[in-house]
Amino acid sequence: MFDTRAPQEYRKGSFPFVASLPLMTDAERARVGTCYKREGQQAAIELGHRLVSGNTKKDRLQQWLDFARAHPDGYLFCWRGGLRSQTVQQWLREAGVDYPRVIGGYKAMRRFLIDTTEQVVTSHPLCVIAGRTGCAKTDLLNARPNSIDLEALAHHRGSTFGRRPAGQPSQIDFENRLGIALLRANHAFAGRPLLLEDESLLIGRCALPTALRQTMATAPRVMVERPLEERVEHSFRNYILHKLDEWQAAQGEEQGFLSFAGDLRQSLARIHRRLGGQRYQALSAQLEAALVAHQRGDNSGHRAWIRVLLRDYYDPMYDYQLRQQRHEVLMRGAPAAVAEYLASL
Repeated sequence: MFDTRAPQEYRKGSFPFVASLPLMTDAERARVGTCYKREGQQAAIELGHRLVSGNTKKDRLQQWLDFARAHPDGYLFCWRGGLRSQTVQQWLREAGVDYPRVIGGYKAMRRFLIDTTEQVVTSHPLCVIAGRTGCAKTDLLNARPNSIDLEALAHHRGSTFGRRPAGQPSQIDFENRLGIALLRANHAFAGRPLLLEDESLLIGRCALPTALRQTMATAPRVMVERPLEERVEHSFRNYILHKLDEWQAAQGEEQGFLSFAGDLRQSLARIHRRLGGQRYQALSAQLEAALVAHQRGDNSGHRAWIRVLLRDYYDPMYDYQLRQQRHEVLMRGAPAAVAEYLASL
């Protein structure tokens, strides 16, 4: 599909694989909106046609034509399926291309996905994969087709240290992605439990919708158990090796390492108060020593501060949260046993 709303509207929220091909720029839309308030609808329409005319109209029409010819089964839409999408559709028709628009526009599709999310999470059986930090829950989840990776939808690894290059989607975009994923999974796996990883309210800055959070809070769990050293190694691969690879792929080797190091420092600083001053200072010193050695070619020093963080911060916090909850536990075991159990569901 292509979105004819202004760029600012598109940035606030749209849908995956939707192109932004606006009828008006943000500035043009603001002028038309002011005119509408002062002089009424007809004056605003006339101003809009003056602003998008001549070569401006020609250039934008060519973009819409190119998209329509490249995607003959597509659709166009605006906010409510009103004047903007009708205007674009009319100009395309006059240029020889009859292209459909979504009746009700973005607002109707957004409402549909919100309703779909609530309907699926309250009617489709869910199973939550839980376990301490570093148990490779996401790997187990992604090995099963009947799963939804909430962290992937939020473009975040889920912990304080989970930030990734390119940032996260807006809250609305996250919810739209989730609604689409639930719609597809509900269709493909009717009667089979949908697998989700245990998450808190926030994945980075993306919040789980209330209906999903409430359903997950009472859903049965499968508990993954791994020894501390295996969890240290898994966290080292995820939060050091893979994280650095991502930053360097995005920014180049030198700048990527600087951003990677800054991200680790900022992540540790965010839990300063929870760690307490003395423990934070000790961990910060370990992190700095590890970064210096890493820059010289030895990345092994990161395991020391990761081990302390898992053992003395994440594990006690997880154990406390677990004691506050009352879930049905379907099974618990090592990753291989859990994988076998999930395949049998």
